[in-house]
Amino acid sequence: MPRTARDVVFVDGVRTPFGKAGKGLYSETRADDLVVRVIRELIRRNPGLPPERIDEVAVAATTQIGDQGLTIGRSAAVLAGLPKTVPGFAIDRMCAGAMTAVTTTAAGISFGSYDVAIAGGVEHMGRHPMGEGVDPNPRFLAEKLVDPSALVMGNTAENLHDRFPSITKERADAYALRSQEKTAKAYADGKIQPDLVEMAVRSIEEGYGLATTDEPPRPETTLESLAGLKTPFRPHGRVTPGNAAGLNDGATGAVIAAEDVAEDLNLTPRMRLVDFSFAGVEPEVMGVGPVPATEKLLERNGLSMSDIGLIEINEAFAVQVLAFLEHFGVADDDARVNPWGGAIAVGHPLASSGVRLMTQLSRLMAENPDVRYGLTTMCVGMGMGGTVLWENTNHKGAK
Repeated sequence: MPRTARDVVFVDGVRTPFGKAGKGLYSETRADDLVVRVIRELIRRNPGLPPERIDEVAVAATTQIGDQGLTIGRSAAVLAGLPKTVPGFAIDRMCAGAMTAVTTTAAGISFGSYDVAIAGGVEHMGRHPMGEGVDPNPRFLAEKLVDPSALVMGNTAENLHDRFPSITKERADAYALRSQEKTAKAYADGKIQPDLVEMAVRSIEEGYGLATTDEPPRPETTLESLAGLKTPFRPHGRVTPGNAAGLNDGATGAVIAAEDVAEDLNLTPRMRLVDFSFAGVEPEVMGVGPVPATEKLLERNGLSMSDIGLIEINEAFAVQVLAFLEHFGVADDDARVNPWGGAIAVGHPLASSGVRLMTQLSRLMAENPDVRYGLTTMCVGMGMGGTVLWENTNHKGAK
């Protein structure tokens, strides 16, 4: 029988505090245990959601080996104590893994195959460094399908500086400083803490403890300290550890549901998914990926950037954010953009970051009922971009 598409809503999102890869918060913690903690917290915070009503658990990981392997959506669901009847799967779109977990399950909900799903992502870059176990096909270089720089994300950011000469290192550093300052203020104002789930941790040196806040932020950052950092990807380059996201560990998760089902279960929708788009670009300048993804999305929905009241863009590199803003004529310090800071400050555990953007946007929408539309957008390795358009359920003009 013919089916009618259903509206899909973002009900709730949480994340672990993000740690530094290597000897950071989670050096002795398994990646799948991070996901388990997130799933359990989503169930705890939403008592109206019977676990048996969850139709799918989609968890993204870029490096799907070790404790990030074994079809982590299903294995984490079992470890979290969900009924064995609840299926799950793993997904990979590199940095946009969690974003794709949401859009994929949302499509199933809209089609009517699911009612409720948990979607998120995890990356333990300390246990599984970017590129671990990867064996790029030699044809990429032998047949000149991509430039060698395309395989190193920092090099693609330097390429982006080349393509946009107006985006200087000084401008990138200034943006990075604002990210640190906005994150510090958001923490001081208690904006970020409600979405963090405490995580038990252990270290050989200090024994057991509790992770309650993000480890990567550097509130003491100054323009002078940023200017003195080395450029590891190119001699006399412009990309530094200060104007790029770090190597991080962490997990995110969200409850996505059909709007009518959320209403029946007394779940409160935070925002409504309007549409999403992914697009490919030259891998050598993967950071520009959000531009065509967003253009396609806005055009399809008859909107322009002036209609967008909030923009959560992943800060893989400052130059990548600035290229997006410059293309759409948005000022570097526009108040709509990452009001509570971004990945340059809090970190970017690859596949998990898409749901961090969504969770933060949902909080901002609740505080800004005058805003109707918001975007979550990010660049993706190997030359892609992804953008999701959301409608504020608190806006008077919303459905």
